[in-house]
Amino acid sequence: MVNITNPMELPTPYYAVYEQRLRANLDLIKSVARQSGADIIMAFKANAFWPSFHIFREYGIKCTASSLNELQLGVEELHTRVHSYCPAYTPQTIGKYLEGSSHITFNSVSQWERFRNDVDQWNAAHLQSPVSPGLRVNPQCSVIETDIYNPAMPGSRFGVTADTLGNALPDGIEGLHFHALCESSSHDLQKVLAAFEKRFGHLLPQIKWVNMGGGHLMTREGYDTDHLIGLIKDFRQRYPWLKVILEPGSAFTWRTGDLLASVVDIVENDGIKTAILDVSFACHMPDTLEMPYKPTVTESLSDEEAASLPPASIHTYRFGGNSCLSGDFMGDWHFRQPLKIGDRLTFEDMNHYTTVKTNMFNGIQHPAIILFDTDGNPVYRRDFTYSDYKSRMG
Repeated sequence: MVNITNPMELPTPYYAVYEQRLRANLDLIKSVARQSGADIIMAFKANAFWPSFHIFREYGIKCTASSLNELQLGVEELHTRVHSYCPAYTPQTIGKYLEGSSHITFNSVSQWERFRNDVDQWNAAHLQSPVSPGLRVNPQCSVIETDIYNPAMPGSRFGVTADTLGNALPDGIEGLHFHALCESSSHDLQKVLAAFEKRFGHLLPQIKWVNMGGGHLMTREGYDTDHLIGLIKDFRQRYPWLKVILEPGSAFTWRTGDLLASVVDIVENDGIKTAILDVSFACHMPDTLEMPYKPTVTESLSDEEAASLPPASIHTYRFGGNSCLSGDFMGDWHFRQPLKIGDRLTFEDMNHYTTVKTNMFNGIQHPAIILFDTDGNPVYRRDFTYSDYKSRMG
């Protein structure tokens, strides 16, 4: 850990994570949990920046894991047993999942049948810390337009449909888990919840808990948290014996971090000016290409501002990453003044999902990760070197 005095002197590229913003999100999430009576746990698939987990521990946050690495991280750094879900367990992994889990969700009836004895044997030997088994179900209600993030699209590999189950759950199943949202609203949840109850409501007297999955973006500006709280309270009144669990990913780290970059060259071809950066969309912001979406850059004009100005008064650039991938670019961004080499750019909201999906394609230097404490003091938490690149392959 290296202390830095002046953030403007920090060499780019780096991810900036802000403790004060994390705490604001955690305050809101804990308030929703308290008012609704639901358990709200964190999904590591959106945030695995464990040097910040001491903050999460203060709030008593638990977690969900979909791999043994995530499970071990939860045990070691959040000091908790985890809620596990994996599309397919194996004889080599099931024991390790049971060892670190409080709840374990199976993706199919065949998976449950295959590993039922493992669960029973574990619970018989650990009466003080049993693992509660559940089954993922598919409510067949799609509220997500982008297929890559839509777990309820036709032909989905996730979860069991109602026609497969009939009138009874497999013996031993204690919970149901559905996940059909992605950075969605409480009104989207209302639609999915109605579909879930319509298809699986007759099975609810047979279980102890319902996990409503992730995608509840309750920390986004304009999200109707009162509506969310009301939905959960109404559900719990209808099924008072059920424990309700939510496991959002983005909500915990929404707008809590940025990616700082610099312009390293400007080229022009066919009338298009491209500012080449010391970061890569493909390596350091892969969601922007997968979704795709155009991230907000603090220093640029918004599209609305640019549209209100005379075209001759604005300067437009495509941004290109510093890799050899032809498609490593996005655009366009507008500025009041021409960009020049050395200018700094701030890609906003690059903490959730971004940092866990980065890669070292092309050997591109990975951005450092800096945690800014509540007083605004920056502290290096991770600085990447050649050895990080080399050690990945041997």
